[in-house]
Amino acid sequence: MLTIFTIPKSFEDSHINVIQRNAVQSWLQLNPRCEIILFGDDQGVAEAANEFSIRHIPEVKKNEFNTPLLNSAFNSAQKLAKNNILVYINTDIILMKDFIPAVEKIKFPLFLMNGRRWDLDIKEEINFNDIDWEKKLRQKIAEKGELHGFSGIDYFVFPRSFQNNLPLFPVGRVGWDNWLIYYTRSLKIPVIDATEAITIIHQSHGYSHSLWGKEKKTRVEGPELEQSIKLAGGFSCMSTIRDADWVLTNKGLKKPKFFRRILGKLSLFYPWRLMLSIKRKIQQLL
Repeated sequence: MLTIFTIPKSFEDSHINVIQRNAVQSWLQLNPRCEIILFGDDQGVAEAANEFSIRHIPEVKKNEFNTPLLNSAFNSAQKLAKNNILVYINTDIILMKDFIPAVEKIKFPLFLMNGRRWDLDIKEEINFNDIDWEKKLRQKIAEKGELHGFSGIDYFVFPRSFQNNLPLFPVGRVGWDNWLIYYTRSLKIPVIDATEAITIIHQSHGYSHSLWGKEKKTRVEGPELEQSIKLAGGFSCMSTIRDADWVLTNKGLKKPKFFRRILGKLSLFYPWRLMLSIKRKIQQLL
């Protein structure tokens, strides 16, 4: 039914190895079984694909910093996928059994769906042979999980016919996901917030895999951050999950609450976006 694709980091780091293996194995638990595609030639990617008997496409274009480009993976996935509904997801995200039933509720010919994540520290590989693995994770979320804000976006669900027109954004850098929501809404294609219907777990990790992500950073900064913001057209061309046109619940789709709808409409109004851009630039200087 679904084709899930991702661009893993190198599996060389022991913790990254654990969380990426957890993520991929959680996707393999989905029913009906999904096609999974791993893009890239970083260390351990081919071996992981072989171990889990999933598809591997090593060819992905990169920028001058040797970081894979998202549009290369998106374009390849849309051409090569065996299914009509695609899911781009970060390789640190655990999915659960509520994912596919939620996707099945969407009947729009074109749409873009995403949702907020739960941040959780996970240090060890999960035993997916334990029939209670999901129940135990949900208990951990209740005890220690933190619901992330509206700007952190870790997956997108969309039909393969969706023309995303992604600029040359590098994977894992700030801005591209917010741009994609803004771009989709500008085309009047429905953007759906599935937070209420889908529980996803982001396995917290460091950013030492990047030259500009060390010293306890919470994101990759440096020239790639600046480049991504420029490619997006600045903060005035970025939206968040808060700007979604629809909210997906366990009972189906509904419109957001009144004030959220008003803010969503204002988010496409250029002077409003310009003021927000100026505000964020000032905040960066403080």
